Amino acid sequence: MIDTEVRRWLGPGLDRAGAWLARRGVRPLALTLVGLLLALAAAAAAAAAWWSTALVLWLASRVPDGLDGPVARAQGGGTALGGWADITADLAAYGTFVAGCAIGNPDARVACLVLLVTYYVNGGSLLALSAAAHERRIARADDRTFHFTRGLAEGTETIVVHSLMVLLPAWMPALAWGFAAAVLVTIGQRIRLAVRLLG
Repeated sequence: MIDTEVRRWLGPGLDRAGAWLARRGVRPLALTLVGLLLALAAAAAAAAAWWSTALVLWLASRVPDGLDGPVARAQGGGTALGGWADITADLAAYGTFVAGCAIGNPDARVACLVLLVTYYVNGGSLLALSAAAHERRIARADDRTFHFTRGLAEGTETIVVHSLMVLLPAWMPALAWGFAAAVLVTIGQRIRLAVRLLG
């Protein structure tokens, strides 16, 4: 819901950091992989119910994830492979983190399972709509590889909710149920957009 605004606010700082890293030869794909490894470590910490460690690792994982794009642009522009790697890493990070939370907090298992299903449908609908929009030669809203469409639950909200899930593990079931509902609304928004753009 607020990704565009957050990107506008953080963009200049990320671009400066990305340019600095690019001058030192850091590769975007390396940052993508570092972010994924940190997210997997966060999921493992959540599975062990090491909530504070999971929170630190989760937030740390989002830093390289936010820098791979600016580094790619500073080096002359992103590639299709880089865009694919980035979204694949994001989906893996989101899914494994929720799975880790479910393992670490048995009271939240059903809610986390439902949240994972909504992630699966939402991610699939995003990629399918992006492919169809590309086939129809519909212009992208920004310079990212895929057609990202706005919705109630976006990347920023996911980062915040995942952080709250391990910061407040007693509230994890309610947070997972609530965010699953938000992702369902996002799926509905994307269905409506698909009908309008492709129908």
